[in-house]
Amino acid sequence: MSLQSRIESLKDRHDALDARVSEEDHRPRPDPDALMRLKGQKLKLKDEMARLSTRT
Repeated sequence: MSLQSRIESLKDRHDALDARVSEEDHRPRPDPDALMRLKGQKLKLKDEMARLSTRT
């Protein structure tokens, strides 16, 4: 997998997590633990994308 392909894959996963965060946040009673876990996963992906982007 090329570096650019890896970054695109991470971006897709980040976007999917963003959608899940939005869904959870708009529920009548959002689960704060789930939101924190999802946001943490998003942050890790964002950090990984930034790290890989500096290598291109």
